[in-house]
Amino acid sequence: MKKYTQRLFLSALLILAMILSACGSDIDSNMSEEMEDFSFINQDEEALALADLKGEWWISYFSYTECRTVCPRTTANMVNVQNELKEAGLTPRIISFNADPDHDNPEDLRLYAEENDVDLKSWDFLTGYDFETIQNLSEKSFNAVLESGAADQMAHSYMFYLINPQGDVVKKYDGMSKNELDVLIEDVKTVL
Repeated sequence: MKKYTQRLFLSALLILAMILSACGSDIDSNMSEEMEDFSFINQDEEALALADLKGEWWISYFSYTECRTVCPRTTANMVNVQNELKEAGLTPRIISFNADPDHDNPEDLRLYAEENDVDLKSWDFLTGYDFETIQNLSEKSFNAVLESGAADQMAHSYMFYLINPQGDVVKKYDGMSKNELDVLIEDVKTVL
């Protein structure tokens, strides 16, 4: 009888552990890519490396100041995401990787942030690398194309990405879709 009670107790404990592990920070992921190591500079000419982001959840996307196609909309959408999360008391780090580093310097990025009402307390616009470096990061970490296009326009991802505390890209969201942005906001609320 004593062994039966012990087994029953251990089984109940195991079931409880499985239930608890299913709650909280679990989200449906659609990616599993390790972030390539990086160390770049932001709009304030301060260094920011992947190592600085370890241990926290963060959101990322690609943009550049002279973009006339998707960036005006994706940046505005990311501002909305930032504002909605702030209203919920959450301030995850947002990282914008610059798709045109040969053109955009830190001062350009700071002006771009101001023009778009970005709260730079938790948002960094990164540059300070060559095009091949960011192209490699885009392809290897985000499985996304980044290419020079016609009339100085870049072909780049319009997806938003959620990166876990271990530095893995775990989910992508359509940065142009209101429904996907709502999912991103709910996912961030779940993991934070």
